[in-house]
Amino acid sequence: MKRIYFINTALLAGTLLFSACGHKDSGNGHADLPAVEVSTAKVELRQHNRSQVLPGTVHPSEKATVAAKLMATVSRADFLIGQQVKDGDILVELEAREIDAKVEQAQAALAQIERNLTRENSLLEQSATTAETVRTLQDQRRMAQAQLDEAQTMESYKTIRAPFDGIITSKNVRRGDLASPGVPLLSVEGTGLQQVYVQVPDSLSAQATGSSISIEANGSVTKARLSEWSPAADPASRTRLAKLDLPEDANLRSGQYTRVNWPAGATESLWIPAAAHSRIGQVERVFVVTEGKLVLRIIKTGSRDGEWLQVLSGLNEGEIIVLSPSAELRDGQPILN
Repeated sequence: MKRIYFINTALLAGTLLFSACGHKDSGNGHADLPAVEVSTAKVELRQHNRSQVLPGTVHPSEKATVAAKLMATVSRADFLIGQQVKDGDILVELEAREIDAKVEQAQAALAQIERNLTRENSLLEQSATTAETVRTLQDQRRMAQAQLDEAQTMESYKTIRAPFDGIITSKNVRRGDLASPGVPLLSVEGTGLQQVYVQVPDSLSAQATGSSISIEANGSVTKARLSEWSPAADPASRTRLAKLDLPEDANLRSGQYTRVNWPAGATESLWIPAAAHSRIGQVERVFVVTEGKLVLRIIKTGSRDGEWLQVLSGLNEGEIIVLSPSAELRDGQPILN
C-alpha cells in the first residue's frame, strides 16, 4: 500500500527561520555590546503613611434657600442666576395690600389710645378721673403698640433680602407669581470659605485625628483641614460625614468632584529614586544590575514622594538599579566595575 504524507510548508519554514535566529543569537549573544559605566542606587524598604482615595464634593460654607413667609403676589424679582449680591440687597418684593391696611389700623388705634391717655392724665392731675382708668389706658396702649409691631413685622416680610454676601445659584420666581410660605424662591451661596464633604468608612475614622488632608482637583493638590466630624455612622453605608475646610486660594466650584486622600495608617513598601524610572508608552521599566550585567525589568509604580517613587511590583529590596539610564542601554549589556 502506498502512503501519502502532507507537509505543512509554512510551519517548516517558520521552524527553520526560528532555528536560524536562535543560532545567530547564541553565536553573538551580548558579547558584542560594549561595557558601560553607570550610576546605581539600591531599592529601599521604607515605612510611610498610606492613604485611601475617597470621593468628595465641594460645598460653600454658607448656603441658603430663600422662601417667602406669607402668601402674596410677586411685584419685583429682577435678579439673575450668577449675580453677585451683598448682604441686605433687595431680591424679591411682594404686594400685600391687606397687610398695609392692618398697619394703618394699628397706627390709628394706637394714636387714639395715646390721645385718650393724655386726656386722662390731665384729668387725673385735677382729680377728675381715677388712677385705675389711667392704668387701663396704659395697658391698652401697650397692646396697641404690640399689634402695630406685629403688623409692621408682617409688612417687612414683603421685602426679601440677601441673607449674606454671595452669588445667586437658582431662581424659581418671576414677577406676577404667587409666593407661598415655605416654597423656595431662590438659592444663594456664599463666596467665602468652601468645604469638601466626604463620606468616610467607619474603619478609617480614627486615622484622621489632627491631620492635614490632601485634596486633588483641577490637576493640582491642596491641603484641607478637618473641621467637622460626625460622631454617628450611617447604618446603611457604614460611613461618617467629614467636612474639610479648604484654603481661601483653592479656586474650586460648588458641587465640584474632588479626590480626598484620606489617611489610612502606616505601612512599608519599596521605594526607588525617580531618576531610575523610565517609561515607554504605558510600560514602566528600570535597569537592574545582576552579575555585572544590565537586566531590563518591567515594574509598576504607585505614589510619588518628592524624588522617590513607590514600587508596587517588579523589584525586591536591596536590588541595584541604574540611575538616569540613557536610551543606548541594552538588556544584557555588561557594566564597568
